[in-house]
Amino acid sequence: MGILKFGGRLLSNMVHKPVTRNYPAEPREYTDRTRGHVEFDPGRCILCNICGKKCPTGSIHMDKAARKLTVDRMLCIQCGYCVDVCPKKCLSMAADYIPPDTEKIIDTYQVPEKPKEEA
Repeated sequence: MGILKFGGRLLSNMVHKPVTRNYPAEPREYTDRTRGHVEFDPGRCILCNICGKKCPTGSIHMDKAARKLTVDRMLCIQCGYCVDVCPKKCLSMAADYIPPDTEKIIDTYQVPEKPKEEA
């Protein structure tokens, strides 16, 4: 009796399309509210370090003297709190994930010097 059930299932699977996606060939489509990873726009940053102080895991570090911001991707939990507290909105949450890697990823961004306005 079990062989007949299996044979019926086998025949139905041979004529129907697969339920799953062919992942590498067809990339996943993420929804708008997906919290993938933090992106940084260095042109808008004022080096206030509010994001680094409010980060619950301490994954954001700012060096004001060198004008650098580092994000430790392995410590970040994608909570989005740094994005909410940034006054210039230079941080945003991207809707895709960083590909897995065997090495620790630390992103370092150089914040450009702002030209001084003449009055």
